Amino acid sequence: MSLSSPDVLDRPAARPARRPLTVAIVGATGAVGAELIACLERRGFPVGELRLLASPRSAGQTLSFRGAPVTVQALDEDSFDGVDLALFSAGASVSRRYAPAAQAAGAWVVDNSSAFRMDEATPLVVPEVNAWRLDEAPGRLIANPNCVAAIAAVALQPLHARRLVVRIIGATYQAASGAGAAAMEELRASTAAALAGEAFTPQVLAHPYAFNLFSHDAAVDPETGYNGEELKVIAELRRLLASPELPASFTCIRVPVLRAHAMALTVRFAEPVSVAEARAWLAEAPGVRLVDDVAGNHFPMPSEASGADEVLVGRIRTDLSDPSRRSLSLFVAGDQLLKGAALNAVQIAEALVRTGAL
Repeated sequence: MSLSSPDVLDRPAARPARRPLTVAIVGATGAVGAELIACLERRGFPVGELRLLASPRSAGQTLSFRGAPVTVQALDEDSFDGVDLALFSAGASVSRRYAPAAQAAGAWVVDNSSAFRMDEATPLVVPEVNAWRLDEAPGRLIANPNCVAAIAAVALQPLHARRLVVRIIGATYQAASGAGAAAMEELRASTAAALAGEAFTPQVLAHPYAFNLFSHDAAVDPETGYNGEELKVIAELRRLLASPELPASFTCIRVPVLRAHAMALTVRFAEPVSVAEARAWLAEAPGVRLVDDVAGNHFPMPSEASGADEVLVGRIRTDLSDPSRRSLSLFVAGDQLLKGAALNAVQIAEALVRTGAL
C-alpha cells in the first residue's frame, strides 16, 4: 500500500507493527509533549518502550503512560540508541542539534519545530492534505507544519482539490496554547488578577493578556511589515497545497483563549464555487467537522474545538466583495496542541506503521 493511499489517513494504526516500537519524545515535559504522550496512548500506537527526553533540569520527573510511571531522561546524543521513532517538540535549535543523531541511530524523526519545514528535501506533511509526500523521505525525517498552516490546510484541501485555490486572505485568533504551557498559565493568572482588581506584570508575553488581544509576538520583518508567524503560515501553506506562488496574506493575532486557534479565511478559486458545493465537500472530508448551523447561529468555536481531533469549519458564505462569485469566506477552529501539533505528528507515524515503513 502506498503512503499516499486514503487508507492511511485520519485513523489510528489498524494493526500492530511487526514488533513493538521504541518511541522517544523530545520535549516530553512541555505542553505538546504531554499531548504526544496522550495521543500515543489514546490511539493505541504500538509502543513497546517509551523514552521521555527533556533538558537536564527536567530529568528525573515522572510522567504516566498507560497507567505506569515513566522517568524523564536528560537528552544527549546517545539518547536514541535502539529508537525506532523520535517525536521532537523542543524547539528548532534542539531539533537541528539532535535530529541528526536520531537519524544516524536509525530512527524515523517527526519534527514539530520550524527547523526543517522549508527544507525542500524534507517533506512537510499533513496526512489529510499531502500524505503522498511521505514517500519522499529518504532521510527518515518529516516536518510537522506550523499549527495555523496545518489547521488551515485541512479546511482548504477539500476545496482546493476541486476548484483550485488562487488567493487566500486570513486573520487568525490564536490561543495561549500556541505559546506553550507558560503562556497558558500566564493567561490564567492574569485573568484571576484582573477579576480581583490586582496589578499583574506579564512575564511570558510582551503585553497584558487578560481581556486583551494583540498582534502575534513574533518579530516583524521590516521589509514586508509581516511578522514571522504570518510569513511562516504563508510559506508553509504554499508547500502543503503544492502551490509555490499562491498569493496569500495573513494577520496573526493573540487572543485570550486558553486552547484552540481560530481563523477567518476568504478564499478565491479559479472557478465559481457555490456554498452548497463547499459544504458538501467539507462534510465528507477527512479530519473536518462541519459546524455551520445558520438558523442556530452556531459556528466553529475554540471551546468546542479544544480537545477535538477534527478541524471545525463553518460560517461558509459567498464573498460579496467578489462579483465573479469565485470567492468564499469561512471560519475555522482547531486545537493547536492536537491537529496543530501532537495529533498530526502521531498520524504521520501511524501512516508509516500502516504501510510498513516504520
